[in-house]
Amino acid sequence: MEKKFKISNKTVSTVVLSLSYAIMIVLAFTMIFPYLYMVLTTFKPMGETVSPELKVFPIVWTAESYKEIWQLVPFGRGILNTMTVEVPVILVGTFTSALGAYAFAKMRMPCSKIILLVLMSSMMVPFAALFLPQYQIYSSLGLTNNLLPLILPGLFGNISMVFFFIQFMGGIPTALLEAAKIDGCGHFKSFLHIMLPLLWPAMAAQAVFWFLGIWNDYFAPSIYLTKEEVMTLQPLINRLNATQGGRDLPLVMTGAFLSSIPLIAVYLAFQKYFMSALSITSGIK
Repeated sequence: MEKKFKISNKTVSTVVLSLSYAIMIVLAFTMIFPYLYMVLTTFKPMGETVSPELKVFPIVWTAESYKEIWQLVPFGRGILNTMTVEVPVILVGTFTSALGAYAFAKMRMPCSKIILLVLMSSMMVPFAALFLPQYQIYSSLGLTNNLLPLILPGLFGNISMVFFFIQFMGGIPTALLEAAKIDGCGHFKSFLHIMLPLLWPAMAAQAVFWFLGIWNDYFAPSIYLTKEEVMTLQPLINRLNATQGGRDLPLVMTGAFLSSIPLIAVYLAFQKYFMSALSITSGIK
C-alpha cells in the first residue's frame, strides 16, 4: 500500500511564518548595514577609508574625528541654528496647518474645493524653480545671511500637512462640533477644545516628518546662508568634505552620525503617535 503524506495546516503556517521572518531579517539588515558602516567608519583612521577593499570594522580604532569636528566647524552652533528654525516652524506651522484644515473640512466656505485644488497644485512646482525670485525678495529686504528666510514661510503652514489633516478630520463626527455650537462655542473655540485634542496623533506624526525635512534641508540654507556663524547643520557638514584640502571620510561620517542622533531620539519619542496616525483612525476612542 502506498502511504499518503499529509501536511497539516500548522506545518504550512510555521513554514510561511519562518520565511516571512527570514525575508524581514534580510530586508532589515540591508537598511541597517549602511548606518552601521557609517558609525564604524567614524572610528577609522583616514588611511583605512581610502583602501579599495571594503573593511567594515576598523583595524585601528580611533576617536580623533570626534575631537576634530568641533574644532574645524562650529558644529554646536549649527545645531543651535537648526533648532532655532525647527521650534517656531514646527509649533506655529503645525497649528496653522491644522487651523486651515479645519476650515476646509468642517466649515462651509464658497469654492472651498477649488481653493484647496489651487493650493495643492503648488506642490507640483519644484522649489528650484522658485528659489531665484524668493532669493531676490529676501535679498532686497536685507534678510540674507539670516535665519528668517527659513522660518517665515513655515509659519504659514504646509499644504501637504493640511491635506493630511483634512483626511483625518473627515473621520471625526461633525455632530461633536454641532453640539459645541449649541452650547455657545464658536468655530475657533470648537477647534481648540474639540478638534485639536482629537487631532493630536496626526499632528505629532506630521511634526516628525516636518522635523526630519527641516533638519536634513541643505538646499535652502545653502542659498540664503553664506556666513559660517549663521549656517544650519547640513551646510556645515558639507564643508567637512573640503576639510584640509581633501575628502576626510571619517570626519564626514562623524558629522552625519552626530546629526542623525536627534532624529532617532525624536522618532523614538513620538513613535506611538507616528504609528497611530499612519493608520488614519477615526480619532474617537
